[in-house]
Amino acid sequence: MTSAFPIPFAFSILLLTTGHVSAQVTLATQVHDNTIQICAATTDNAARLDCYDQLAGLTAAKSATPVARKLPDRIGTVEKNEPTASTEIARTDACHDGQYSVLSRFWELENGTDCGTFRIRGYRPLSISVVGSNTVNEQPSSSAANHTAAAPINYSNSETRLQLSMRTKVAQGLLTQGDSQGKDSLWFSYSQQSYWQLFSSHISRPFRTTDHEPEVIYVYPTDAKLPFDWRLRYTGAGLVHQSNGQSLPLSRSWNRVYLMAGAELDDRWMVQARVWKRIAENAASDDNPGIENTIGRGELKTMWNFNQQHTFGATWLTSLRQQSNGSIRLEWLRSLGARDDGGKSNLRLHTQLFSGYGDSLIDYNRKRTVFSVGLSLLDF
Repeated sequence: MTSAFPIPFAFSILLLTTGHVSAQVTLATQVHDNTIQICAATTDNAARLDCYDQLAGLTAAKSATPVARKLPDRIGTVEKNEPTASTEIARTDACHDGQYSVLSRFWELENGTDCGTFRIRGYRPLSISVVGSNTVNEQPSSSAANHTAAAPINYSNSETRLQLSMRTKVAQGLLTQGDSQGKDSLWFSYSQQSYWQLFSSHISRPFRTTDHEPEVIYVYPTDAKLPFDWRLRYTGAGLVHQSNGQSLPLSRSWNRVYLMAGAELDDRWMVQARVWKRIAENAASDDNPGIENTIGRGELKTMWNFNQQHTFGATWLTSLRQQSNGSIRLEWLRSLGARDDGGKSNLRLHTQLFSGYGDSLIDYNRKRTVFSVGLSLLDF
């Protein structure tokens, strides 16, 4: 019996059909591989199991026929209401997103730098340093009655300084509800600084003094243009208590309310200023009369990011009087290492030079020069 089609023509049809089937198998294989990746990236457990169940159906269909079964749309694309792992990480770490300025990240001034409330963050540097000074207060005194140590203690001029400082945002959007850009915030912070006589074995290495400083801070975001391309980034107010937790005759404490503001030039320069008013106490409860005349009534802090590794700072405290006391603190911070994303590590070599009054609360009326070298962790 003669074939209805010539052999060459039938052979051509077979090749075309085989090529078409091969292309469909390749397409199905690609769909299969891509779907595995989509299933693995799904964060919801039930959705991930459903994805693998449908993938098993796709595999069976691919074995039986080269035509791939179309998967539901929710597997082919990530639903908008279901954040992926990467977006979840970005959301919780937005206050460290390098595309925003240091001040914006530090105070979470923008929606893009918001890391939510009741998250523990650093405030001042967490540091440990070895210090040397030109003098040490062996017999602290105050002009208040019964506030002078009974006898001197043979402290060493070399000691160790420890500083702990943390804060948390307790509320946000108080006055900026509906603002698509800025977000105001209310913070609570606690800082502690201790001087430890680590090298004084002859007196059993005591802690010479420890200062405690709880603080309530309100921050309001701004974005006002200033001369020479500077930007005013925030204003705010605060209430702070500082004391050394000692009983008489070494008790020292005071309370202040303050106003503050911060400005920046690109990500290279930052200037922050505070001016405060001491909350008055009666003479019987005042541990340190005239403390605002020695430590000061205002503070101006400047930071310069010289490059990715080096930051320089200067902090000036002044009594805002004709005969100014106050203090000056110069700092150099050197980054040690880098983060996985290439940004600066939070660990710094931290060198400081301080001269003036108030290096610690027990020295509110004693001038002192201190040089220190240590390590600090900064939360930028």
